Amino acid sequence: MKLNINNTIKAFFFMTAVMAQIKCSSSNDTVENPPVNPPVVNPPVVVTNDVDFWLTKGDQSVLLAKQSGTLGFGTTTNTYSTIEVKEAQKYQTVDGFGYTLTGGSVEVINQLNATRRTALLQELFGSGENSIGISYIRISIGASDLNAEPFTYNDLAAGETDLSLAKFSLEKDKNLIAMLKEILAINPKILILGTPWSAPLWMKDVNSFKGGKLKAEYYDVYAKYFVKYIQQMKAEGITIDAVTPQNEPLHDGNNPSMYMSALDQTNFIKNNLGPAFKAANLKVKIIAYDHNCDNPNYPKAVLADADAFPFVDGSAFHLYAGDISALTNVYNSFPTKNVYFTEQWTSSEGQFAGDLKWHTRNVIIGSMRNYSKNALEWNVANNANFGPHTDGGCTMCKGAITITSTDSYQRNVAYYIIAHASKFVPMGSVRIESNSGGNLQNVAFITPSGSKVLIVENDGSATETFNIKFNGKWVTASLEAGSVGTYTWK
Repeated sequence: MKLNINNTIKAFFFMTAVMAQIKCSSSNDTVENPPVNPPVVNPPVVVTNDVDFWLTKGDQSVLLAKQSGTLGFGTTTNTYSTIEVKEAQKYQTVDGFGYTLTGGSVEVINQLNATRRTALLQELFGSGENSIGISYIRISIGASDLNAEPFTYNDLAAGETDLSLAKFSLEKDKNLIAMLKEILAINPKILILGTPWSAPLWMKDVNSFKGGKLKAEYYDVYAKYFVKYIQQMKAEGITIDAVTPQNEPLHDGNNPSMYMSALDQTNFIKNNLGPAFKAANLKVKIIAYDHNCDNPNYPKAVLADADAFPFVDGSAFHLYAGDISALTNVYNSFPTKNVYFTEQWTSSEGQFAGDLKWHTRNVIIGSMRNYSKNALEWNVANNANFGPHTDGGCTMCKGAITITSTDSYQRNVAYYIIAHASKFVPMGSVRIESNSGGNLQNVAFITPSGSKVLIVENDGSATETFNIKFNGKWVTASLEAGSVGTYTWK
């Protein structure tokens, strides 16, 4: 039989093609009519948390609590208002945030049992996760009005004098000194400011702790009283960083208190206190004034004196009258001198929400934006009756802490006001630029470790959504009316 080679070859290739088609159609690796350009499936975008956010609400439903939401820097545009933080523009270096450790505060804290007392001191002055990191405290030289009774370190019988200060003694402040040692063991770098409420009575023109003036003939011995105080505190292991010559020198109605005019303070500093510190080789700062923002001319008068000027580090302020911008007024007049904010009380009749807003806006944000190196609320602690206090002293001063029993205490609004700064802005931080306007009052810092901190207070009546912009990127955040937020990032 004659074979048709051509047909055989054709048949072979036809069967090979059919078998290949069968194999392909049964394979799981082949898609029928595959698209030329298959779609690209992108992985979901993962937003990392770049900014930590700590919140306190005016209704107290949230109190200095770290929030769990995600705040990631990006460049997606929106129409919200923007707080831009600029690291390149730097202002003052911060000394710290804190309170006055009054004798009354020491007395009530010491009523706690040992365990609770230790825990409270660690919470206030420590650097742990549950601490608020207070870095600056003010103490009274002698008694303040928040001691159980008035005293100085050189109290004598009527008619006696002690020009050599032989009877000078810190004994009445032994409990304060003991607590300061404990605090220094917790935070050895804490700064301490000392302030007298009154000179010893025998140096005054009235035989009373309340009011009166320092007699001119005792200016020199009173300067030596300061020197002796600083030296004896140093011998106890306590370094006084700064003093003011007189607490609230224009308020002579407190118990204790003493009137000291701007001229008298100028003369005392340039002729007595400054030279006495120099002779004793003391590097302790002398800070003028220490009273309300309604009289910036007082510290300006002290600083305008050419002989007093070299001895004065700066000026201290309270805000029971005037406007916080007084600090900038004085700073601009004497830009080589520092300004400080050293006292503001919260009242037993005040409301948490209102005090949180006002004090954060003025004491924390306001003082810092007006060049202050510190911000201090008033007393650390009191009992449930807002004591102890002197006869005629403050009966309505609410401490940051109320000691309620030997085993318990409560945190008050002043605790949170300071904590929103002290926990995040340590000594040595520097204020940096942030634009402020509208309801979102704010201030920004860079810490010694390089972290950025932004404190924001919503002073309005509605929730505000806004951007925090830094280095060309931003996060979008929201803050309820009357709330305070501290935002931190690297």
